[in-house]
Amino acid sequence: MAKPEATLLDPSRFAFVHDITTRFADLDPNGHINNVAMAAVFEDGRVRFIQGAGFREALGALRFMVVSVGIDYLAQAHFPGPLTCHTAALSVGTSSWTIQQLVLQSGAPVATARTTVVCTDGLRPVALPDPLRTLLEPWLMK
Repeated sequence: MAKPEATLLDPSRFAFVHDITTRFADLDPNGHINNVAMAAVFEDGRVRFIQGAGFREALGALRFMVVSVGIDYLAQAHFPGPLTCHTAALSVGTSSWTIQQLVLQSGAPVATARTTVVCTDGLRPVALPDPLRTLLEPWLMK
C-alpha cells in the first residue's frame, strides 16, 4: 500500500472533529481494533459530520446514498484509547460529493477513508441542491 499524501494526514486541514470511544468488543484476536469496527468509526464520524453541519435539512425530500468507501489502514489502533475522527468535504460534483476522513489515536494517524456520496430522489441521482452546495463550502478541506 502506498503511503497517503502528507496533506491527508494533517488534522488541521479538516473542518470537523469527533472523538470516539473504543470498546473491548472492537478487538480482534490480535488485540487491536478490527477492520469492521474501524469502518464503523468512519461511518459514525461521517454521519455526525452530515448531521452537525445541517446537510440533511438542505436536502429537503432528497437523500444521500453512499456509493463508494475506501479505507487505508496506516497503523494498529488499540483499546482502551479513544480515537479522534477528522472529517471534511474533499470535492463537490454535479450530483455527488466526496468526504475525506482521518482517524488518530494519541495524535498518530491510524487510518484514512474516502467516501463518495450521491444525492438521489430515491430512484436516480439528481443534482445537488444549491442550499447544500452553499453549506458544503465552509466544510471543504483546507
